[in-house]
Amino acid sequence: MSPSAAVSCGEVTSSVAPCLGYAMGSAASPSAACCSGVRSLNSRASSAADRQATCNCLKSMTGRLGGGVSMANAANIPGKCGVSVGVPISPTVDCTKIN
Repeated sequence: MSPSAAVSCGEVTSSVAPCLGYAMGSAASPSAACCSGVRSLNSRASSAADRQATCNCLKSMTGRLGGGVSMANAANIPGKCGVSVGVPISPTVDCTKIN
């Protein structure tokens, strides 16, 4: 992990793992554990380097899951959890442009 980014991919994965049911369409709404993880991750990703690292981890994770992820559901998670992430949730987002 680079000294500029305080958030690791392991932290990102464990924070959003409870969201997979909703992101993959098997749950009607994000769980309390999902929202808790998203809020926690959002508060830890306080610098541009953290947000870029988080973005790259999420893109990588989405790629590994393939077509099973509903991008509409994934994009709705922050709003449904009352979190403003300021980053488009998309497999094509350019993480280097996040500040």
